[in-house]
Amino acid sequence: MLLKRNRKLKVKRKPNAIVGDTSRVITSPHSPGSSKRITLIIKRICGLSKGEAKKLLTQIMKDFSRRHEDLTHIFERHFNLVEGFLDKGFFPSDIQKALIGAYFTKEYSIESAALFNPSIVPHLDQSHLEKGSLRFVMSLRATGEGHISSIVFRSGVLNRYNTFRFDPVSEFVETPDLKVNPSYKRRIFQHKLKEMNANTDVCTRVLNELPEKFSKKQLIKQMDRLDKHPQFSKSKQNRTFEIINWLADSNYEVDFHSDHRISERVLFPVSKNESRGIEDARFVQFFDDNGKSTYYATYTAYNWFAILPQLIETKDFISFKITMLNGKAAQNKGLALFPRKIKGQFVMLSRQDGENNHIMFSKHLHFWSMSKVIQTPEYPWEFIQIGNCGSPIETGEGWIVLTHGVGPMRQYCIGAVLLDLENPCKVIARLKEPILAPTEKEREGYVPNVVYSCGSIIHCNELVIPYAMSDINSGIATIKVKALIQHMHTTT
Repeated sequence: MLLKRNRKLKVKRKPNAIVGDTSRVITSPHSPGSSKRITLIIKRICGLSKGEAKKLLTQIMKDFSRRHEDLTHIFERHFNLVEGFLDKGFFPSDIQKALIGAYFTKEYSIESAALFNPSIVPHLDQSHLEKGSLRFVMSLRATGEGHISSIVFRSGVLNRYNTFRFDPVSEFVETPDLKVNPSYKRRIFQHKLKEMNANTDVCTRVLNELPEKFSKKQLIKQMDRLDKHPQFSKSKQNRTFEIINWLADSNYEVDFHSDHRISERVLFPVSKNESRGIEDARFVQFFDDNGKSTYYATYTAYNWFAILPQLIETKDFISFKITMLNGKAAQNKGLALFPRKIKGQFVMLSRQDGENNHIMFSKHLHFWSMSKVIQTPEYPWEFIQIGNCGSPIETGEGWIVLTHGVGPMRQYCIGAVLLDLENPCKVIARLKEPILAPTEKEREGYVPNVVYSCGSIIHCNELVIPYAMSDINSGIATIKVKALIQHMHTTT
């Protein structure tokens, strides 16, 4: 039974401040312009004498090798991107290759603008800890030059008093190696192409020749075969090939070095549909019916013109698989997956209309066709809109869902509702007042008057809430689970 209390809900704000570090830089390809410019730059580099080239490369390595762990590999990778612009019959020396790679490389400070919108999950490795302690992984949205967002990670330990001890943050940052030949499932791929209005006849011609699980090499081979022996108009084929390639590039896999710290790993935009940022990852440890766990995260891909919801899958935070979410209900921002199936179905919270909290069910993780409103704005602090603040958390009394509400002066606050365990369409109770509202210190930032979270955990009978402060920095708050539920107002 839920008890109503008149006392104010007690929330503890931790002293931990999670702030960005401008010295944490990644490397990325640098394209200064047109094909003509690229060719001219390469000619200037190759025009240097052997002595000049060697001296210049030595200085570059001296200036930058302490900022990146494998600069030689980076230069080689970026040289390969422009190798096609070399004059035919010209074979550059190793020094020239490295220099060309250096000129087509730039540094990007991933956290220079902001570090915010965190989520937290238990680490897979819980060995060698003191009694009552929990090792965790925290994801954060990092924003740098041009306000391009990526996902970074921190790790650490919570003791039985919920005191945070973060692991040392590495001075290096690593972008992963993109898997050269990822695989796809034909049925899912074909369904998404239909949603993207790709020509059905061309798609059928390409995909029907492929096995149920096919590789990118096999896909390209089939398109090349059709290109050489066209069955449709050239314009129709080329447009369909463009959509197929766009979809293939939006579903990819990346690998990090397993012996590097988790704080060195950054998921930076790879595909065209996320070229302007990867936003607000909501990580959850999902348990299958057999008890095995997988970490999933929904995030918003942004390409300057549109947003698309995508899904991250990882077992170990070393290898990541990124896929599109499909269906009419896989729209808008703020999708949050439940940590287990309910009555044989995957369950997800969503915000289809930008105003209300929705719920949706599916037998397939990647397909979401319908949603249902379960919560609408009710109190003044949430009159403009509501949404979730991460995946639901299971308790004996129900699913705790942290929510965000937008009120006057576009102020964001964090509240909570309680959903029925076996019928999460039913809201059992909700808070009348928010758990967290911006304090004077928290209200200044890139987007003022905002507190926001992408995921919390329960540890030692407390709800641990990492939260963003005005889209610039992050902090941590805790609240007793029992007290939170007792303060909720029972709904009818």
